Parts: sequence; C-alpha cells; structure tokens
Amino acid sequence: MVTTTETTQIVTQPKIEHMAQPSLKRWLKHFFFMPATKRYFNQQDQHAISVAVQQAEQGHVGEIQVVIEGHIPCSQAYHQDIKMRARELFAELGVWDTELNSGILLYINLCERSVEIVIDRGLKSATQQATWDSICHQLIVSMQQQQYRQAVIEAVLAIGQVLNQFYDQNIPDQSDELGNAPIMLG
Repeated sequence: MVTTTETTQIVTQPKIEHMAQPSLKRWLKHFFFMPATKRYFNQQDQHAISVAVQQAEQGHVGEIQVVIEGHIPCSQAYHQDIKMRARELFAELGVWDTELNSGILLYINLCERSVEIVIDRGLKSATQQATWDSICHQLIVSMQQQQYRQAVIEAVLAIGQVLNQFYDQNIPDQSDELGNAPIMLG
C-alpha cells in the first residue's frame, strides 16, 4: 500500500516548479488522448508483469515499481514533461523510501510513447546511464512493434539483472517494500 505524507510535497514541488518548459502542444496532446491503459494492458498482462517484477526482485534487496500511464493529467501537462512526471511519481509512490535506497521506478507514458527509469541514490553511483538508456530503448522498440506485454516484462527482467550485478552478494530480502503489481493510471 502506498502512503503519501506531508514530505511528498516537499520532495516533488521544487522539481516541478523549475525544470519544465510550459508547452501548449504537450497539453493539447494529453488533453485529447483517450484513456488507454486498459486497451494496451488487460488483467492477464498486469498479472504477468506482476510475476515478472516478483521474479526480478529475487536474490537482492532492490525494489521495482512499474507505473503505466495513459497520459499526464491535463492540470499538469502544460507545465510538466515526462521526466518530471516520472520523478513526481517516484516521490509520491514512496519508491525513494526503501530501507536501503534501492528503489527503481519504470515509468511508461502511452500518450508520449516514452519511458523513464528513475533510480534511487543507493544505485545511482554504482550503475551507468548507458545501461538504463539501453533498457528504455529496447522497451520503446518492442512497444513500437506492438508487443506491449512482452516489452514490459523484458524491461523488468533486464532491471532485475542489473540489480543482481549490483548486489553481487545474495542479501536475503525479508520484505517486499513496494507492491509487485503495476500501477495503471489513466
């Protein structure tokens, strides 16, 4: 279960205020985008993604949260781009609040056909940007071929492999700090 606190505003507000260029074009694109998450990902797909997350989290303390969003809410789309939206969700969903700072958010925006991976500070120094860019690129290519379910599953498993390399010693993970089911928004 996700609990938002008063600190969520503190974490997300400064990033929203100064990073995005206002864009009427982006706002219009998201305003006219029809809700799509259920069209692309049915219940079986969501369950398969959940199983993949559970499998990818085995053998290390890394936590993966998948968020699939049809479009940015219209009240935010004018001032917020995909990167900022991913960072906002990273904070609001508490992915940053794992015990060992080992949270990873895989954010997919169907309207923009864009993917962002936000990693916590515990992983940032030990991984390279090229690794994450490669996972995002492969996910986008697979989604362009309309293999949505398989694309997300492969990306989750690739993230799990990166975590296995980072946490080379098998640290027992007693708790699942973040849920395994993908969060479907709009």
